[in-house]
Amino acid sequence: MTIAEYIANQLFTVGVRYVFGIPGGPSIPYMEAFRNAGIEFILTSNEASAGIMADVTARLTGIPGVCHATFGPGATNLSTGVGGALLDRSPVIVLTSEMSNTMINRTTQMNIDHQKLFEPLTKATFRMNPENVAEVMASALKLCRESYPGPVHIGLPDGIYDIEISNTSTQEVISKNIYYHNNIQKVISLLENSRRPLLAIGLTAARLGLKEKILSLLVSFKIPVILTPMAKGLVPEYHPCYTGVLFHSLSDYLEDIYEKSDLVIGIGYDPVEINYETWMPDVPLLHFDLRETDMPSDLDVTQFIGQPEDWFSILKNLNAGALLFDEAVIKGIRDEMYSVFNGFTNHFGPAAALRVLQNELPEDTVLTSDVGSHLHLIGQFWNTFEKGKLIMTNGWSSMGFGIPAAMAAQIINPEATVVCVTGDGGFLMMAGEMVTMKRYNLPVIVVVFSDGELNLIKVKQSWKEIPAYGTMLYQSDLFDADIFLGIKVLRANSADAMRKAIIDALSLNEPVIINATIDPEDYKWLIVRR
Repeated sequence: MTIAEYIANQLFTVGVRYVFGIPGGPSIPYMEAFRNAGIEFILTSNEASAGIMADVTARLTGIPGVCHATFGPGATNLSTGVGGALLDRSPVIVLTSEMSNTMINRTTQMNIDHQKLFEPLTKATFRMNPENVAEVMASALKLCRESYPGPVHIGLPDGIYDIEISNTSTQEVISKNIYYHNNIQKVISLLENSRRPLLAIGLTAARLGLKEKILSLLVSFKIPVILTPMAKGLVPEYHPCYTGVLFHSLSDYLEDIYEKSDLVIGIGYDPVEINYETWMPDVPLLHFDLRETDMPSDLDVTQFIGQPEDWFSILKNLNAGALLFDEAVIKGIRDEMYSVFNGFTNHFGPAAALRVLQNELPEDTVLTSDVGSHLHLIGQFWNTFEKGKLIMTNGWSSMGFGIPAAMAAQIINPEATVVCVTGDGGFLMMAGEMVTMKRYNLPVIVVVFSDGELNLIKVKQSWKEIPAYGTMLYQSDLFDADIFLGIKVLRANSADAMRKAIIDALSLNEPVIINATIDPEDYKWLIVRR
């Protein structure tokens, strides 16, 4: 096989069926190799979208996502999506064209050092050559999936694609295993002596699919549970132990629970979302993870490093007879939060718009949310109904995430109802992807919360008693027509109009934009300071 054929073959063998990106001239042979191998090249409007789509594809399938860009500006654009895969913990293979050996150190058009560019954004970066092809592919596919999973970059020098590979044998890729000495007696002592423990469940637990193990634990031990945003859905919102989501809307109400705890038990909690010290009371922390995590020196931390089977085995040492749990208190806090939220639904703001969405969309909807004020409300108050899925970015938190995330979700689940909720700022960043959506006939419903401003920045300015500045996006209407880049635009300026727009959108088998012109005043009351 040629180098291009070998790369395509290796990707197909591990289950890759899509490569996302924008090609350059040197990309052509690789695209042809992908096509011949049964891998579809999905052309995006922006390379950042390609990285996000590879990230979300990996999350949904467990198979490495793959993205590609050309020299220089293609690579720098792609890096935004690659950073998301790093800090949202998704296995991704990042391919970029690079200058040939004769030009790599020359002053020439579009030439930058891709290894230096991607080094801080990936778990590893390689420059391929005819002698290391098999080794690089084996290493990249292994490294990207090891914990924590993340992106691995491979630079493809111009002109090597058609060189035949004579040796495809590789040395075994050996992982660097670091042994961690768990203080078992201290862990057991903390569990046995705790009278008011609290479970804090995070991104790692969600990524490992620990829902059933967690629910089984809660059958035996009635412990209050708080989630980080990306763990949303691991514990059903109606579960008697469920309290809410950290950092998102009205999460200050959760202080009534965690301030009374005497032990915080982190299960697959990844501080990349929210550092413990941001919210934790002055009590011991017992942190269960796959690898040792950096912690502040002034935190009383005991870490237990191992596999989830080991975590849940030792958690059986919790003292069930001593647990002080009042289900009515948890329910009371939840009810109070929802009462406050529902108090903002008497006018057409984000709370009213979200309530209509929740009522009208199927329970198994896949919802993607962009970054912005609306995400704080969605993260706390969107009900996944166990059947649905909420996809967001929190480790990376890049605006523009929602639309490409929804496209990837629709490609992976063609029969699913996929909805993206984005602010107008996030929409403007990725508006060109509406053409991509139409090209591939992806029937995503894009709901734009239009308020004409970068509201989250405006809210944070108000916290500092600074007048709004540099946050206005436009005046008048974001969409001056009923068609945007060939896609139908439905309008909603009231709850009834929103309801009709959703019903109409669900009846169409094509991409649709719902322009929801909302009153943003809700946000300053519903978003909590961090």
